[in-house]
Amino acid sequence: MLYRFLHLWVPPLLRLYWRLEVEGSPVPPGPAIVVSNHESLLDPFVLGAAIDRPLRYLAKRELWDSRLLGKAAESLGAIPVSRQRGDVGAVEAASRAMDAGDTLIIFPQGTTLGPSDRLWQRGAARLALTTGAPLVPVAIVGARKGLGPGMRLPRPARVRVVVGEPIRVAPGPVTIPAARELTARVRAEVEALGGASSPSNTR
Repeated sequence: MLYRFLHLWVPPLLRLYWRLEVEGSPVPPGPAIVVSNHESLLDPFVLGAAIDRPLRYLAKRELWDSRLLGKAAESLGAIPVSRQRGDVGAVEAASRAMDAGDTLIIFPQGTTLGPSDRLWQRGAARLALTTGAPLVPVAIVGARKGLGPGMRLPRPARVRVVVGEPIRVAPGPVTIPAARELTARVRAEVEALGGASSPSNTR
């Protein structure tokens, strides 16, 4: 109910205030893992406005320390994940979301803090190798100017969301080299869509 309410009212507000533009290919039907850079606290809402379908997210488990925030996150389709260690429960929940045909958003940078070339985690690649769901590279451009780290209130900005062609992934062994190679590939796609040229840095 909350997701439907926000999806009805938030996208028009974002398009108006941030002059949101969406470019590129539509997200393919069926299960998909949308992989995006993460520069603003409003990135999940930006993607929700740009992609015309229900979305699910991996969100830090600390949000569930507050019952109110936890309930709100769950109503928005969030899946809690512990960021400091491998979270088997989160992986299983994400896999069930893929089995149900959901579209899952993953921000491999994990946080908006730090330099733009910070590490990319391999969770999205591991999930794709496990489930065979395609990885959809997406670049968010300009959101950091609208609400970046340390900013208390959003500012007017021009924000673009550029959706790339899906990377088809065949299910296979989830090895460190395979996950690292796939992570580097999707990162290069995201950076190319956003016009970035920073060197890859993946775990």
